[in-house]
Amino acid sequence: MVVSAEETWGSIGGGNVEAVAVTRARALLAEFATEPATFTANLSDKAPVEHGVQCCGGEVTVLLDPLPVLPAVAIFGVGHVGLELARILARHELDLHLIDSRPEQLSATALAPLSDATARIHIHHVPVLPELVLGELPAGAHVLVMTHDHAEDAALIDAALRTDHLASIGLIGSSAKWARFRKKLVGDGHEPDVLERVTTPIGLPELTGKDPATIAVGVAATLLLAFEREPAAHAKPEPIADAEPEPIDERR
Repeated sequence: MVVSAEETWGSIGGGNVEAVAVTRARALLAEFATEPATFTANLSDKAPVEHGVQCCGGEVTVLLDPLPVLPAVAIFGVGHVGLELARILARHELDLHLIDSRPEQLSATALAPLSDATARIHIHHVPVLPELVLGELPAGAHVLVMTHDHAEDAALIDAALRTDHLASIGLIGSSAKWARFRKKLVGDGHEPDVLERVTTPIGLPELTGKDPATIAVGVAATLLLAFEREPAAHAKPEPIADAEPEPIDERR
């Protein structure tokens, strides 16, 4: 049985044992627990219970095992740098969202280098208002803005700052570009401290090469470091836990 903060999938038999398992699993999720835990329930009509009586006899031990959540990355703009970055990230176990307003950038031919990807790839072709995809991303997603259009970049950054479930927001570009964006964002009502959520430039400053592959390596490295620090790096992580009953010992 899989338990998240709001939903469950599967069952370990229902009744008191399952209800207790769900309650305790969600307590582990709230604590961001990473180590497994167990609890034992006595299936007797005389045993104190939290959620009703079960009287089939014996006892059952339930294992609660927190499962890691795949990191999620959304690349807005699958151009030269975006595709190089996708090629690197596709070699890792993560949810990779590729968003572009240009259909040719997301064609089967353009994305052929990702055909052997380990990552789960999600394609979003959004001709207008690509910022709407932000609301569909999983909690704790890392967003990278690198479209072909600075106006589109600006709209995406504005929308990302108004989306509170994202882990990080990265913007490709020069300091002059960010200075113009920053002035506009403040004029649109964003507080200066909120703008600190945006990382720009992105990548490793030690890598000074400007070719797409070098930039992509630096950006991918910073993301991999962020993944290692998660779930602390997630603004609102959405972990899940697995509940698995051990066989009932009928001799007891």
